Amino acid sequence: MNLLLLDQADLLESDVAIIRDHRLQHLLNVHRACPGDRLKAGLLNGEMGQAEILRLDGQQATLRLMLNETPPKPLPLILVLALPRPKMLRRCLGMVAELGIKQLYLINSYRVEKSYWQSPLLSPDEIHQALLRGLEQAKDTRLPQVQIRQRFKPFVEDELPGLVAGRAALVAHPYTGGAGNPPLPLSQPALVCVGPEGGFISYEVEKLQAAGCRPLALGERIYRVETVLPLLAGRLFG
Repeated sequence: MNLLLLDQADLLESDVAIIRDHRLQHLLNVHRACPGDRLKAGLLNGEMGQAEILRLDGQQATLRLMLNETPPKPLPLILVLALPRPKMLRRCLGMVAELGIKQLYLINSYRVEKSYWQSPLLSPDEIHQALLRGLEQAKDTRLPQVQIRQRFKPFVEDELPGLVAGRAALVAHPYTGGAGNPPLPLSQPALVCVGPEGGFISYEVEKLQAAGCRPLALGERIYRVETVLPLLAGRLFG
């Protein structure tokens, strides 16, 4: 935990907070903190700065907040991601938050198994907790917005064209070659669609292209989803 992330429920006053949960245990067992220590802190969806420990014991920590720093700039990217298998989903959510991606759409695809949609990791609380861990790691406070779309065709036909407007819209597909790739890094905001393991089927690629997405190839290798996310961010925005 590189950032002590607080929310409004932790505030006793505008500049005083109390924590009693896993963050307290992290202060005690990892930081081995003492009263008077200062830690990097931030308010969820707010500013960052420092938190001074006023009082600390096994039950709670009282902190004085000095938050006057702007969080890192978000990555100008909307990510449309075919729902990964559950054990990969948590890692992908954390990585989205770490990379600074602030809009994520989890969508269906032919190669997404139906059982994936029953995963408890799709509950709002599980998604929230995974995103918080990514923010804590990356020292960021701005929470990504996650939208779930379980029907591929209505999303691509009805919503995607509006999201594409004013952006470089791409579908990362390993079987298209790289000759038609746009010049990289990009100089404008982007939207990227990433398929499941094995990629989108041809019908889906055609529908995404009809909505305004151009093919994007990342070379001859086939990557796992958690590998392709940081690779895309680096390639697209340098």
